[in-house]
Amino acid sequence: MGQLHDRMEEDLRLKGYSPSTRRNYLLYCRRFAAYYRRSPQELGEEEIRRFLLHQIQVEQLAYDTYRQVRSALKFLYTVTLGRPWEVERIPFPKYHQRPLPNVPRADDLTALFSALNSLKYRAVLMTCYAAGLRISEACQLRVEDVDSRRMVLRVRQGKGAKERYTILSPRLLEMLRCYWRVEKPRDWLFPGATAAGHICAETVRQVFRRARDQAGLCRRLTPHSLRHAFATHLLDAGTDLVLIQTLLGHRSIKTTSRYTHVSLQRIQKAVSPLEQLPPIAGEEGN
Repeated sequence: MGQLHDRMEEDLRLKGYSPSTRRNYLLYCRRFAAYYRRSPQELGEEEIRRFLLHQIQVEQLAYDTYRQVRSALKFLYTVTLGRPWEVERIPFPKYHQRPLPNVPRADDLTALFSALNSLKYRAVLMTCYAAGLRISEACQLRVEDVDSRRMVLRVRQGKGAKERYTILSPRLLEMLRCYWRVEKPRDWLFPGATAAGHICAETVRQVFRRARDQAGLCRRLTPHSLRHAFATHLLDAGTDLVLIQTLLGHRSIKTTSRYTHVSLQRIQKAVSPLEQLPPIAGEEGN
């Protein structure tokens, strides 16, 4: 895409999109250009329609991924190229009900963390679970974000560029102190080879997959499952749903309320209204 790529990246920065969204939007637009082997400037509504149909019918993209592909092309044509008519008549997909999140059990987590031989990667992934962080948020923590006096973690690079605080457990703090004594990080808590200098999220995902397979866990588990586990296990322990919403950085309580559907302890504690009815004649035991 050349100059168009650079212009779109500038537009995304001016609009305040997060680094991960910028990266994904640019990736999907490069794939669009590669699909036709032509610049998007030479393409229009018909080519966009055929490309999106290919993503649905052939690539069989997940709903959320397809939605982001469409949004990337919409941004390209509406903002960068200034041709909104190329995308405005393309139908938006009907909302697809998300499946319930995969939540690892406590023994699954113990097996996973035990399979991580690297102190650094164990610290990153334990932080995701202990504080409910997205993988990108954990990778971009700075040393100064660990506030041991108030026992909170400061999350600067949250979704939508929002900052928040979440809990810092004593056990995680001890783990991070052990890691710090060995690695001595100065700026980024988890330094790495990215351009910014912090650890690469994709590398952490690869390490997670290897540890997961080594521990013999379900292949549907991902690093994001640690965030799901954080929310569900807090809910099981009786933590208020609004507080969990704040810790996760969710904009809407509806997003957080999904975890009520996977909290088995809450379901098992519920008493059916049938139990409240008076005895019925002929019912067994009467």
